[in-house]
Amino acid sequence: MGKVVLVTGVARQLGGRFVRRVQRDPGVDRVIAVDAVAPEHDLGDARFVRADIRQSALSRILAEHAVDTVVHLDVSGKALGAGGRTTVKETNVIGTMQLLGACQKSPSVRRLVVKSSTSVYGSASRDPAVFTETTPPKSLPSGGFAKDAVEVEGYVRGFARRRPDVAVCVLRFANILGPRPDSPLADYLALPVLPTVFGYDPRLQFVHEDDVVDVLGIAAGEPRRGTLNSGTFNIAGDGVLLLSQCSRRLGKPTVPVPLPAVTWVGSALRTIGMTDFSPEQIRLLTHGRVVSTVQMRETLGFRPGFTTAETFAEYARSHGPGLLPPQVVGRAVDRLAELPLPGGAGPRERGAGAVETTDGAR
Repeated sequence: MGKVVLVTGVARQLGGRFVRRVQRDPGVDRVIAVDAVAPEHDLGDARFVRADIRQSALSRILAEHAVDTVVHLDVSGKALGAGGRTTVKETNVIGTMQLLGACQKSPSVRRLVVKSSTSVYGSASRDPAVFTETTPPKSLPSGGFAKDAVEVEGYVRGFARRRPDVAVCVLRFANILGPRPDSPLADYLALPVLPTVFGYDPRLQFVHEDDVVDVLGIAAGEPRRGTLNSGTFNIAGDGVLLLSQCSRRLGKPTVPVPLPAVTWVGSALRTIGMTDFSPEQIRLLTHGRVVSTVQMRETLGFRPGFTTAETFAEYARSHGPGLLPPQVVGRAVDRLAELPLPGGAGPRERGAGAVETTDGAR
């Protein structure tokens, strides 16, 4: 008999996509999809079980279906539906504790995959240029989803010590983007005008939704020859983008805000429900974060299909032009460049920054 895979968090788009993807694996016999909310998207032939992972029903589900592989995707920075921050934290932390407790009691479980985030490294002024999986953060996250992720990983490490017979894989994803992203950063980028921290231009990394689904499939299966899919891995697309580059590619103006006033702006945006401009996101948009993906390539054996720039371009295309589309701005700049300069000089050469004088000298 093939493997029996249990997936949590299937009501979210990412969870639904992975459920449909893992069913195509010839080595998988059954897929059990679990969430407290009935999904609005198709789950294929998976069996949906409506259950809250914060409750104790998971032990019964694991035993009833003889589950051997658990993929825990119900760790998120954004509430599903009308749930607030309290609901998110309870699902992330208490739900993970309950799931790990059920896995520990189940003799059939042989593999556990947990979705985490590079936010566990935090964002601070004295951070290293690039984080590796073993780099300790300069300062632990003090709240929000980043703190949840730190706590979740701590419980997972404890489970791995208690059940050394279970292969455990923790995937730390950079900011996930694509045509239909579901994250606080995606909500921020969807604003018509982007508030930024005055004097800072952070470096950002992104990973495409398609690559997320693909790497989850690698982590949930048996390791391929010459690879190891147990351990902790940073997952991100190649390259980085500055926040200023992101705003230009979206065609959206920015409003630099002095650092002391950013918290007030974030509170105002949360109050009117536009975006969850949390303190951890403010730190990310101040100092940025870049992680190494060497282990992802050399140990896990995964190579993303999208770079950071390509991932962001896919997101930008799916959301249409902003208030200042790059093409419109480019044409306006070209027209200005063709205007004669004061004093009777000829037009400025396009892209050259030099002016031709009357005698032809440059």
